[in-house]
Amino acid sequence: MNELKIAVLVNLSKPEAISHARDISLLLLSNNAQIYMLDACSQLFKGLKIKYLQSIGEIFAVCDIAVTVGGDGTIIHAAKYAAKSDKPLIGVNVGRLGFAADLEIDDISMLTRLISGDYTVEKRMLLDVEVVKNNESKHYIAVNDAVVARGQFSQIIDLGVSLNGEKIAKYRADGLLFSTPTGSTAYSLSAGGPIIAPAMNCILMTPVCPHSLFSRSVLFDGDSTLSVTVKLSEETCSVLTIDGEKNINILTGDKVIIKRSELELKMASLHSHNFYRKINEKLREREI
Repeated sequence: MNELKIAVLVNLSKPEAISHARDISLLLLSNNAQIYMLDACSQLFKGLKIKYLQSIGEIFAVCDIAVTVGGDGTIIHAAKYAAKSDKPLIGVNVGRLGFAADLEIDDISMLTRLISGDYTVEKRMLLDVEVVKNNESKHYIAVNDAVVARGQFSQIIDLGVSLNGEKIAKYRADGLLFSTPTGSTAYSLSAGGPIIAPAMNCILMTPVCPHSLFSRSVLFDGDSTLSVTVKLSEETCSVLTIDGEKNINILTGDKVIIKRSELELKMASLHSHNFYRKINEKLREREI
């Protein structure tokens, strides 16, 4: 039987993540798995029989499954590579909330079940975010969300929304947030949006600080194509932010098109927990 090739992706800004990643690596190596990490980790894990590669893309090209050690941000960053490579991903939470992570630190011993294949895989939809500027377009993947919002020192902006080519709404707001079901527990939740089971197939739109008492979140079918345009005065600017990582300036005349991506994210799970119970527990445990 061939060794299972497991990528271990670590948030190196968190000392506790590094420490737990060492424990995870030792556990998996002792169960005859092959571990892959980025070159940046090589000085931190001396003495362990780990294979190091230059880029995360190279790692996903060779691994069978990936384990992230950090918070939700670590998962979101790895998820785009996992989707492109069609490899399953599982997260170990060393962050605060960790909505996207399947495991907590106390669950690390369960990772040996990856080697025997004793886990389930849930498919998650992603967003294809297209930016059209001067008749040229670029595509991006969003795991959690895409937000068209006013710039840092800008005034409230005017946004127009079309559904499948037909104009449906106008908003005066700080922005509009488009979320996957996975992302419904991220920025969308703090903006007042509903919680959606991550396996559902839909696109959630939530106005951010709308200039209206009657603006609410809207749920669209997963096969919908939504487009957004902005109308800006000289004193305003707007920015498209994708998963809190990528920022693109959006000007009057530009168009942002949001639809379901052809790619899917495979999230591995070693638990059989009820999603809504898990969310309630995480929120209750971390109340201040």
